[in-house]
Amino acid sequence: MKKLWIVVTALILSAFVLTACGGDEKKVTVGAKNFTEQFLLAQMSTIMLEDNGYTVEEKSNLGSSALRQALTNGQVDVSWDYTGTGLVTYLGEEPIADKQEAFETVKKMDMERNDVYWTNLSDVNNTYTLVMQQDQAEELGIQSISDLATYINENPGELKFGTDAEFAEREDGLPGVEELYGFEFGDENVSEMTYGLQYDAIANDEVDVAVGFSTDSRIEELDLMNLEDDKSFFPSYNAALVMTNETHENKSEIEEILAPLTELDSETMRKLNYQVDVEERSVREVAETFLSENVYLSGE
Repeated sequence: MKKLWIVVTALILSAFVLTACGGDEKKVTVGAKNFTEQFLLAQMSTIMLEDNGYTVEEKSNLGSSALRQALTNGQVDVSWDYTGTGLVTYLGEEPIADKQEAFETVKKMDMERNDVYWTNLSDVNNTYTLVMQQDQAEELGIQSISDLATYINENPGELKFGTDAEFAEREDGLPGVEELYGFEFGDENVSEMTYGLQYDAIANDEVDVAVGFSTDSRIEELDLMNLEDDKSFFPSYNAALVMTNETHENKSEIEEILAPLTELDSETMRKLNYQVDVEERSVREVAETFLSENVYLSGE
């Protein structure tokens, strides 16, 4: 009986030591916000981590504030977030247009203030954009916001603009764009509507120019042109991997495992969103196909 007790005690101690040494180090929780792009980024991360031996739990469909709270209180280990959201929403700082400057600033500040680690900056920039129908833009010789400004100044009152009320009023929205680029649509040529309806309006020729987000699948669906922000007015909302510093220190290989996703750009993300939103393919299928085609999995 004494020998049995010794064996049982040894097994318990061994289990305790394994746990203390990180027996759960191959478990990770991936968080995501409540829109298609986030579902795809989380699913691709999950597949890549599973491919490297991790057991992954996903916590998706969270609001921005809820995801941030889940990350900082340890309910989520890693997530993809946006530099502009980090600076403005989480840190209360002014937005920054330059991609690298925005990233370096949020990375430094969030680590100092909240022990949150930013890494793996991508070219997916989910920022504001002005869009036009491709054929009309080409016909009028408009490829950039500067071209748009020149056309409006030479042809006042001709083009109508579709926007939600928020973008129409905020300084980093229409007023700021008009001030920097030196033009005005004029109040009578600005139609305010609930966000999303401007895509229907431009498709139905009710407006000529509209505000959008650069990775929105409807830009792909309706064959719209993103006008080049050639004076870099709109702030950077580039996607990057985020985790607490504790997670980074204990699972540092995650940064390397997910590094290939930094090759994503806005055009690619828009096409992936389109496959889910318009073609109605599952998030898992789209994510797996993309990773397989780009040889991002060890078995490929």
